[in-house]
Amino acid sequence: MQRATTIAGVREVLKPLRAAGKRIGFVPTMGYLHAGHMSLVERCVAENDVSVASIFVNPAQFGPNMDLDRYPRDPEGDGAKLAAAGVDLCFEPAVEEIYPEGFGTWVEVDKVTEGMDGASRPGYFRGICTVVLKLFEIVRPDAAYFGEKDLQQAVTVRRMIEDLHLEIDLSVLPTVREPDGLAMSSRNAYLNDEDRAVAPLLHEALTGAAARFREGERSADALVAHVREVLARAPAIAVDYISVVDLRDMQPVESIDGDACIALAVDLHGTRLIDNIILRDG
Repeated sequence: MQRATTIAGVREVLKPLRAAGKRIGFVPTMGYLHAGHMSLVERCVAENDVSVASIFVNPAQFGPNMDLDRYPRDPEGDGAKLAAAGVDLCFEPAVEEIYPEGFGTWVEVDKVTEGMDGASRPGYFRGICTVVLKLFEIVRPDAAYFGEKDLQQAVTVRRMIEDLHLEIDLSVLPTVREPDGLAMSSRNAYLNDEDRAVAPLLHEALTGAAARFREGERSADALVAHVREVLARAPAIAVDYISVVDLRDMQPVESIDGDACIALAVDLHGTRLIDNIILRDG
């Protein structure tokens, strides 16, 4: 596996491969890779001639009180995992390479970013959209891979691809979970044993709501009430939001008619955890 720390280095590697007609797949990450990330990487390697991954902890998506400085990092371990999976190129830029002095151009996507994480974390999606578009321009992939756990992010990126006429095939792959249902996340490393034992309540609450949906419940308020009731069993869980939204545009719905999802974000002793479950008839 080749490694590059500069934009010029990435382009030097990929230019002849692109000229030779090779299909390039791309997985952008913030590192500290787990099985969820690796499911994206494995699909990318399987479906493309050339596979690229990036590791970049993007400061633009962290608010002033967020966990940028303590976000977990393991560059050597990440490199070993990517190499073992068959990745051809890993891009590991410094902050100054992506945001040079004087940088002042930002990308924003309306509507799909208004609620949920967009409401709770001002500037979050502006930071995501900007860095993703920059990475797309640097790598110029034919295909990109994102995870369903960050569903609002994936829907936002899809909207950006469509609105800007980017020639990128976007794949959004299912959330990978621990045996007890907890969605895999780099931030799970923050959880102590007590909090780790509580965290699976998120998935339990969501799957319970999904069971009620399958039984015929279509009221968003009723589904949210169920999730809130389950989470209340753990006083340490502070709910940020529980939302039922249309799967196409992330807008809240009162009654489910079509594809939707129920998503949540909580704080567990300073660790932010998110999860969701998709609700579809049939």
